Amino acid sequence: MLFIALLRSIVRVGSLRVIDHGGRSRLVGDGTSPSVTIALKAKRVEYLLALNPALSLGEAYMDGLLTIEDGTLFDFLALLARNYGTLGKSAWLSLLERLARLLKQTNPLDRARRNVAFHYDLSDRLYDIFLDRDRQYSCAYFRDPGDSLDAAQKNKMRHLAAKLLLDKPRLKVLDIGSGWGGLALHLAKAACADVTGVTLSVEQHKVSEERARAGGLDGQVRFLNCDYRQLTGTYDRIVSVGMFEHVGKRNYREFFAKLGELLAEDGVCVLHSIGYADAPAPINPFIRKYIFPGADLPSLSEVFAVVEKSGLFVTDVEILRLHYAYTLRHWRERFAARRDDIIRLYDERFYRLWEFYFVLCEIGFRYRTNIVFQMQLSKRLDAVPITRDYMFERERADPLPVPAS
Repeated sequence: MLFIALLRSIVRVGSLRVIDHGGRSRLVGDGTSPSVTIALKAKRVEYLLALNPALSLGEAYMDGLLTIEDGTLFDFLALLARNYGTLGKSAWLSLLERLARLLKQTNPLDRARRNVAFHYDLSDRLYDIFLDRDRQYSCAYFRDPGDSLDAAQKNKMRHLAAKLLLDKPRLKVLDIGSGWGGLALHLAKAACADVTGVTLSVEQHKVSEERARAGGLDGQVRFLNCDYRQLTGTYDRIVSVGMFEHVGKRNYREFFAKLGELLAEDGVCVLHSIGYADAPAPINPFIRKYIFPGADLPSLSEVFAVVEKSGLFVTDVEILRLHYAYTLRHWRERFAARRDDIIRLYDERFYRLWEFYFVLCEIGFRYRTNIVFQMQLSKRLDAVPITRDYMFERERADPLPVPAS
C-alpha cells in the first residue's frame, strides 16, 4: 500500500498500526510507545491518503473513512508531527509543499467578503460553545499555563493595549478585523479611546453594535461592515488581531501601504498574526478548503521584506510560542464537552471537521513551526520610548492607567 510506504518514510519512533479496508493490519514504527491504531474504511482512501495526505487525512476523518481505534485523534497527529519534525524528511511531501508554495492567494473585495462569511457567519451558538465570555477568537496570552481562558484573553487585550501606548485621552483608534467587538470595547473603556472597528462579517458587525449600545459606548465606539481598503482618514493608533492571515500573500504590499496611509505621522500600529518560524510555506490545504478559504500564513521573512519597502519602521516584535497551543487546547476541550449539542446544531460530519481543525492547529503550535507574532510599527523611530519599560508598566498596572486630560 502506497500510504503505508509513505508512513514508513515518516514514522520511525513510536507505533502506528494501520488496519486497511480488508481488515489486514500493518505496524509502522519501532514498536515503542506511544501507540496508536487507525482503520481505513474504503480502498480509495488508501490511494487518496498517499497522493495528498495533508488534505486527505482530514477529509477521511470527517467522512468517517479513517477512524481511531486505539488512542485519540490528537495522539495520531502528534505521532506524525513528532516524527516529521520541524524540517520534514519526506521527499514526496516536500514536493507537494513546493508545488503548493507557487499558489499565492489574491483577495479582491467580493472574494474577501465571501471568505469571511464562510467561517464567521456561522451560528452564534457555535461560538458561544467554545470561546470565552468576551468571544475572543484569537490567540490568548497566558501569563501562566494554568490561567483560565477568560483570564488569558483579558491578558491578551491588556498586552495589546500596552503596546499601543494609549497615553492620551480620545486617541483615534482603528481596529482592523474587529470580530465581535471585544478589543474595541476594551480599548474604549480602558483608555478613553475613540475606536472604529471594521469587519466583513455581517453577524460579527451586528453583535458588535449591540454590545456597544448595551455598554453605553455607541457614541465612543462605532463598527463598520466594510473592507479596510475602503477606509479613509488617519488614526493615531491601529491594531489588527487575527486578520492578516486572511490578506493573502499577493496582497501584503497593498496591506502595509494602506496601513501607512491610515496611520498618523506619530502613530503606532500593532499587528497580531499567526505565522511560520521558518521559511515561507503554504497554509495547510485542509484548513484553506474547509475552515478558512483564502487564508495564508506569513513567515517573518516575508513580512519584513514588505515592511522594508512600505515606509514603516518595525519598532518591536514579540514571538508568542506556546500561547496558541494552550488557547486551542481550551477551545478543543470545550468543543468536545458539548459534542451532542454541536451535532444537533449541525451534524456528526461537522463535529469531526472542526475537531480535526482544532487538533491539527494545536499540533502545529506544539510540534511544528507555527507561531504568533506581534509586530509594532510606526512612521517615526521616536514614536515610542526607546525601551520596553512602558509596555510592562502599563500592562501590569491594576487598574489600567487612564490617560490624563
